[in-house]
Amino acid sequence: MSLALSELPPITEGVGMLAAACTTLAFLPQVVKVWKTRSARDISLGMYAVFCAGVALWLLYGTLIESVPLLLANGATLVLAASVLSMKLRWDRHEFGE
Repeated sequence: MSLALSELPPITEGVGMLAAACTTLAFLPQVVKVWKTRSARDISLGMYAVFCAGVALWLLYGTLIESVPLLLANGATLVLAASVLSMKLRWDRHEFGE
């Protein structure tokens, strides 16, 4: 049996918010490290590009189903992951033949 989002118990939103906070905050140390060292050499460009696309799709999904935890988590995660991707592209150009 499936419940509509509005029928979920309040603890469900709390669990979603806690999970969102954990998975989003997990990216913060990576952003700080890349920023401080000005290097993302050991970071996979392909992984971060695909990950950012996936997170953008989760953000769209969260918008479509009007899920606050999905919107907050994926909005923040997209900003953090896209920051790492941007720094990778900016500071590690020599890896791309430039």
